[in-house]
Amino acid sequence: MIANVLSIAGTDPTGGAGIHADIKTVSALGAYAMAAVTAVVAQNTRGVRSFVALDPDFVGEQIDAVFDDVRVDAVKVGMVANARIAETIAGRLKRHAARNVVLDPVMVAKSGHHLLEPDAVSAIREHLVPLATVITPNLPEAGVLLGADEAWSLALMRERVGDLLALGPDWVLLKGGHLDGSKESTDLLHGPSGTVEFSAPRIRTRNDHGTGCTLSAAIAALLPTRPVEESVREAKAYMHEALAASGALKVGQGHGPLHHFHRLWGGRPL
Repeated sequence: MIANVLSIAGTDPTGGAGIHADIKTVSALGAYAMAAVTAVVAQNTRGVRSFVALDPDFVGEQIDAVFDDVRVDAVKVGMVANARIAETIAGRLKRHAARNVVLDPVMVAKSGHHLLEPDAVSAIREHLVPLATVITPNLPEAGVLLGADEAWSLALMRERVGDLLALGPDWVLLKGGHLDGSKESTDLLHGPSGTVEFSAPRIRTRNDHGTGCTLSAAIAALLPTRPVEESVREAKAYMHEALAASGALKVGQGHGPLHHFHRLWGGRPL
């Protein structure tokens, strides 16, 4: 079966993050990609200049248009921009009994620019998180969801990942990429069967634009045909390969994109 995966997120004109990265990722992993746009973002590899959030009702119409016509096997939710859009998405996911929902609580771009209005945090926590099969926060996002300004360590990640699960998702993938001083990056997958730790060597590259979008979209692409732990393991392997192969691309002067099609293009220089 070829899975149909809907991404609900914002745009990236340079193609490295947001819906553009999601479509590339889902396609590279053999699923059919669809998209509903929440915000149009003026950004490049050096940062976000501005964004315009779309009308929440129109976001809902996009989602309805997909579900009314297409079998949706998984949904990835990324940038929601504001509280009304978050609430609208949650309402539509409930209405259509969406399955395999992966929530990447996008709050800040790689450049440090905010992609979320302050009123949206509680809406994400209260309305979207409980609908998720998997949430994929990085450490700053986890701190915001928990309402705590944490000085994160691996030990604290192990301690607090259960608090994230208590917010209502089925599973939490807490990403440890922001931890300093380690040669490895460790993520914790926590759910009904306990905690699994995934560690991988850090790759020294500036081409890390869209890593969160890519990982969450990869999980969504795999969930319809695999258990959660296997989906996360394969998604992380794909992202690690895409990050390692990113040097084959020459895109932008800042944080360049991952090489989403490394398996198809053979990593050849462009």
